[in-house]
Amino acid sequence: MVNPVAATATAQSVLVVEDEFLIRMIVTDHLRETGYTVVEACNGEEALALLMAGAQIDLVFTDVRMPGPIDGIELLAYIKRSNPDLPVLVTSGHLEPAKAYGGGAAGFLPKPCTQDEVLLAIRAVLPAVE
Repeated sequence: MVNPVAATATAQSVLVVEDEFLIRMIVTDHLRETGYTVVEACNGEEALALLMAGAQIDLVFTDVRMPGPIDGIELLAYIKRSNPDLPVLVTSGHLEPAKAYGGGAAGFLPKPCTQDEVLLAIRAVLPAVE
């Protein structure tokens, strides 16, 4: 039996938006080790700039509370207006899941969470391509 956590993705790209450097590093390293192409942003403004520049992204994984004028919920709202087919997975230790889902999130992951929980949540939203 194949371990669903150990199986690799096929070059799907995930934009990880997280202001905490160590959390972002742990998440992005784990995703890269499992075969994802990862693009990093340290806040909503940087993520929005990447998306507006045409970065090819298959899923956005964003925290909610970040410094600057664009938090994760505002980023979600922008994505749903400009690219409604782009799935967004929201993570937070402070937000009620209903607010994320009400904003159009494809999934919600409460913090704190493990690397494998992040990976499984991403796979639930973005199934691996063959």
